[in-house]
Amino acid sequence: MAESAAPNPDPTPTSTSISTPIIPLAAAPGERASWDRPLLTVLAWSAAELLFVYNPWQISSRLRVAVLRLFGANIGPGVIMRPRVRVRFPWKLKIGANSWIGEGVWIHNQDKVTVGADTVISQETFLTTGSHAHRTDMGLRTRPITIGDGVWITSRCMLLGGVTIGDGSLARPMSRVHGTFPPNSIIDGIPATQVGTRFNEST
Repeated sequence: MAESAAPNPDPTPTSTSISTPIIPLAAAPGERASWDRPLLTVLAWSAAELLFVYNPWQISSRLRVAVLRLFGANIGPGVIMRPRVRVRFPWKLKIGANSWIGEGVWIHNQDKVTVGADTVISQETFLTTGSHAHRTDMGLRTRPITIGDGVWITSRCMLLGGVTIGDGSLARPMSRVHGTFPPNSIIDGIPATQVGTRFNEST
């Protein structure tokens, strides 16, 4: 009696294959259009950021703030800025008075980022205003980020371009935030949604 053929463990798909286009990244438009400054200014900022802002050994928050202001950032009085902060373009950054920017925060602001007064952005949070036209030419697309007064963005959140967060809101750790949220929101999840209110009448 002949042995039966063993089943093929990895059968070849019989469906018609789809040709997937490859977008040539060398021709993708828009990167330098987001600079808004000459090349020499961008290079000078890159060096200053590494030496005085990102530097984990630098213990002076006042020095970090002073260097950011020197390159055009609008930063109010009393702002505390911890080590290892990164800012893509300081001339597109505005931070209100007495806010705290935690260690390792990365503000990748190819568009404007506005942070209100008395607001906390905690450790390792990433704010990015940029995306790409992924179905066409991978051209850069940017939208601003606006964070109100008295907001707490807790650790390791991600805020995407176009975000608006109302006054007094709180984003829980590791939330991916996209869209608009009213004042006094508690924001949580991937993708983030409003799951409650931070303050009530008895607070």
